[in-house]
Amino acid sequence: MWLRVSPILLILHLSYLLNPIIKILLTIGNISLRNYPLFLAPMEDITDPSFRMICKMNGADFMYTEFISSDGLIRDGEKSVRKLDIYDFERPIGIQLYGHLKDAMAEAALIAEEAKPELIDINFGCPIKKIANRGAGAGMLRNVPLMIEITKAIVRAVKLPVTVKTRIGWDDENKNIVEVAERLQDAGIKALTIHGRTRTQLYKGVADWTLIGAVKNNQRMKIPVIGNGDIDGPIKAKEMFDRYGVDGIMIGRATVGRPWIFRDTRHYLDTGELLPEPSVNEKADLALLHLDKSIEFKEGKRAIYEIRRHFSNYFKGLPHFKETRLKLLTATEVDEIKTIINEIREKWDDFRTNDKTSVYGI
Repeated sequence: MWLRVSPILLILHLSYLLNPIIKILLTIGNISLRNYPLFLAPMEDITDPSFRMICKMNGADFMYTEFISSDGLIRDGEKSVRKLDIYDFERPIGIQLYGHLKDAMAEAALIAEEAKPELIDINFGCPIKKIANRGAGAGMLRNVPLMIEITKAIVRAVKLPVTVKTRIGWDDENKNIVEVAERLQDAGIKALTIHGRTRTQLYKGVADWTLIGAVKNNQRMKIPVIGNGDIDGPIKAKEMFDRYGVDGIMIGRATVGRPWIFRDTRHYLDTGELLPEPSVNEKADLALLHLDKSIEFKEGKRAIYEIRRHFSNYFKGLPHFKETRLKLLTATEVDEIKTIINEIREKWDDFRTNDKTSVYGI
């Protein structure tokens, strides 16, 4: 699939990808990834094809779909089936499933396999109440035997590599990730992603990377361990690679409206140099491309409503921006949104915030 990309974006977002020396050091099943791989976390209503394309342009090494309900796939639900749409430009990519019934999860994995992703990922980490309280997502941390049964059933059902994303435990009294990781590995998964919070923390407090490191440095563990939680820029990413020895890093919430976090982090990992924040002109180009692709993949008002959360962060930090931000987030027509973005380009031409905290996590 060929995509039209503006020359400015090619210069800004693709030049660093042409590094002639890319070491292939990590394998997940039959998938080879370069040194220090960066993963885009699966996020509901965020990691749609348009956003995955933007993150891929900026250097994300591995993508995931939005997480998909096993029940929805089996019932042929429109929303769930639509999430199976994957494109050549975003490979390698995994399809992530969640549910709490063993047979349904195995059946859904077979359906997902037909979409030809590179792997199937099992969501044992979503903390959202309506999911976890039904025993799915992070709720499975309260029933580890069933977690293992579901994992084994999916591994048996599909030919693709199977991976898992989970958390360090259900609550502070049950941080059992070291044991859980061993049992998941024994069940046949090919890689494990760990978010450094418990389910009861949701996204509050600070991610505990020491337990992620404990899993990685457990001599029993032979599969890749990917760390996730509180990665807000290049410096934090490198610190976690260096301190805990993880095989990869997954970035989630910090990518929303800041897809260049992959570009910045990749460049810093490769060279030790911090890139300047993109100018407003460059951000406007990226926002317009994101909008066009969102309309292309989704069509109609739904694309506009779902992309708004990205636009809020694209231009975060601009002075005297409150009124324009409100206009941008309430516009309902594509042409209206494009006009506002171009007005932002003209008014704040080449502005770069001096607050590097918001960009690099310093």
